[in-house]
Amino acid sequence: MGILFRKGEALQLLKDAVVVAVDKTGTLTEGRPVLTDLEIAPGFDRTLVLAQVAAAESRSEHPIARAIVEAALQEGITLPTLTEFASVTGMGVDAVVEGISLKIGADRYMHELGIDVADFAETARRLGNEGKSPLYAAIDGQLAAIVAVADPVKSGTPEAIAALHQMGLKVAMITGDNAHTAQVIARRLGIDEVIAEVLPAGKVEAVRNLKVAYGRVAFIGDGINDAPALAEADVGLAIGTGTDIAMESADVVLMTGNLQGVPNAIALSRATIRNIRQNLFWAFAYNTALIPLAAGVLYPALGLLLSPIFAAGAMAMSSVFVLGNALRLRRFKPPAVIAGH
Repeated sequence: MGILFRKGEALQLLKDAVVVAVDKTGTLTEGRPVLTDLEIAPGFDRTLVLAQVAAAESRSEHPIARAIVEAALQEGITLPTLTEFASVTGMGVDAVVEGISLKIGADRYMHELGIDVADFAETARRLGNEGKSPLYAAIDGQLAAIVAVADPVKSGTPEAIAALHQMGLKVAMITGDNAHTAQVIARRLGIDEVIAEVLPAGKVEAVRNLKVAYGRVAFIGDGINDAPALAEADVGLAIGTGTDIAMESADVVLMTGNLQGVPNAIALSRATIRNIRQNLFWAFAYNTALIPLAAGVLYPALGLLLSPIFAAGAMAMSSVFVLGNALRLRRFKPPAVIAGH
């Protein structure tokens, strides 16, 4: 089913998960955003701004940065020379392009820099309602543009969330995205709780808060920033198409990158532990019933003794029964597949 359990403990703990917390970009979504909107402030040239912003983002490994660079290249724009670059964790980028200072990031970054984004308030609201992530670009301390990217939701995501709900689980989304955009996507997918505008370090705190509020938490992520949260969760599940460090930090790896593997893994954990309990019960029941008989408990009253031949047969029957019951797991039906049908 494309599920790799890296630790046996994960197979045991997954059955007790109460909340499934999910990172958005690359987990709920394809992780391949595309530039959809670029609105320029008065006094700035669109082509020049796009060239400068793309040059500033060219050294970033973030999917949104790649989307901006690809959009500029598709328009045949030659990128100017990037002379300085710094990634501001959870905020954006600070760069110098041919002597011009550029700062690109979310509204919280602009607020921290003291740059007023009110001129684009209506545009940002519209973009958020469309499920897009708005970013701002400031050139030499002046607000120059609002940029929006859209990251399509993975095809199997709605079915996976529906399957988790059918299993009685609560689904939470933890993201660094704009809160309004995150709420729109959550409503579309039926996600129960949204924790938005979270810095990378804040994901760990968010997982801790969910554990305090609800109980056992399974966290699903794919990026470098998700690694601490994967380690903090009771069970961390990494998307197999994500980064190596995320997979190393996780207890379970979904090899296909499909979120439908999450309800499948949880259901398999429940079925396995249930099967183990059944086997333990029957193994003890056989021994509880037959050891006294073999010891001659009926001999004083009825004169009956258990023949060694029957004792050996009963022992073999016990083993065959337990193994046969365990093999029923081969007929396990993944709930996400059932939900998809």
